[in-house]
Amino acid sequence: MNTDNMLAALLAQAIHEGSDLVTLRAVVEEASELGAARTLERIGLDDETAHEDLSELRELLQAWRDAKAGAQAAAIGWIVRGLLALLLLGIAVRLGAMELLR
Repeated sequence: MNTDNMLAALLAQAIHEGSDLVTLRAVVEEASELGAARTLERIGLDDETAHEDLSELRELLQAWRDAKAGAQAAAIGWIVRGLLALLLLGIAVRLGAMELLR
């Protein structure tokens, strides 16, 4: 049973037992806010600088992604250059150009 279905079932049970729907919704909302606040506190994002911390983390993550993409592009470039150099060397050997160096 997922969380939405469980919550709906609990609300239905409480209404059936005589609780007011508005009160129940207020309790659920308050519990949700309390849970969110506790979670933010546990991960250290409950202060005034949390927004800036998240912005810095996003920038750091984007910088990491950019660096990773740049490193991959550079590695692929070096591999292609190496293969082209080997191809040219093979062509030179095949045409007998190595004899000119002796």
